[in-house]
Amino acid sequence: MPLENNVPYDALLIVSFGGPERPEDVMPFLENVARGRNIPRERLLAVAEHYDRFGGVSPINQQCRDLIAALRRELADHGPDLPIYWGNRNWRPFLRDAIGQMRDDGIRNALAFVISAYSSYSGCRQYRENIADAQAAVGEGSPRVEKLRVFYNHPHFIEASADRLREALTKLPHAKPPYVVFTAHSIPLALAQTSDYHQQLEEACRLVAEASGVEHWKLAFQSRSGTPSQPWLEPDVLEYLERLPQMGIKHVVVAPIGFLSDNMEVLYDLDVEAKDLALELGITLIRADTVGTHPMFIRMIRELITERVLGAPMLAIGKYGPRHHICATDCCPAPRRPSSRPAVHESVAKQ
Repeated sequence: MPLENNVPYDALLIVSFGGPERPEDVMPFLENVARGRNIPRERLLAVAEHYDRFGGVSPINQQCRDLIAALRRELADHGPDLPIYWGNRNWRPFLRDAIGQMRDDGIRNALAFVISAYSSYSGCRQYRENIADAQAAVGEGSPRVEKLRVFYNHPHFIEASADRLREALTKLPHAKPPYVVFTAHSIPLALAQTSDYHQQLEEACRLVAEASGVEHWKLAFQSRSGTPSQPWLEPDVLEYLERLPQMGIKHVVVAPIGFLSDNMEVLYDLDVEAKDLALELGITLIRADTVGTHPMFIRMIRELITERVLGAPMLAIGKYGPRHHICATDCCPAPRRPSSRPAVHESVAKQ
């Protein structure tokens, strides 16, 4: 539906994490991500080696371009035909530059699609804070920006995720029943206890497994950061893979349901570390693709927009119904202590 006083939404802002696109950008990018987190430089240099393995380039920016291109076609074909802008948290194009361009273009009221499906501080509230900071930096005339709701149980997200999982299952040797390990970014227990992140992930896994005909599955976590003494969501995916031979499981699909694109964490943590470990363990490991630009995922984004622009029905399946449009002021609160900082994405602080 339109904003107050019948003022319509006039643009869409895509908000992502960002990543380096050339080797000389890697350290400045990592320094941006780590700012205020007291991460030793030695750790940043070690993580930079992950990027070196892939030519010093994170795939995340190109995947945003691909998503924007697909979404522009979707909106042009089916409406609403909104202009699309793009801003990142940690690397070019930065959010403040995108919002500055929106102001200069006369945009007044925009919707934001954040590349994150679940409720948590780092996956939702922090992005809203980033948008507010960018608006403040741009100053007078900055457009109003409202974030689209989280969509972990939207039927088209589940359908796209299930389709990716079914594709991966066809690559397994004939092993019945198939076994699936879903993965998501770990976060500190202190933050998990103040959000619905874990509950939403479990529900998304259940829905995708059901849609894919998978009876045997487990949710595990990857990319944890912070000190070893701090409790985080478990089990770690590598530790869980080590249990599989004892369970008689020799073939597994790993499905990164907590990620929407094949970013550096997916590439390094799963395609390098997990696959290397599986080889040592004698396990066949197939990694499912993320939803990326799957047609049903692109359609879902359009339908999230039409919920707000046209008052279309809010779609959701499973136990919990659709998530609210506007987050409460106490939703997914920020960490209270430096030791409780949220996960640092793109493998920056994994220890």
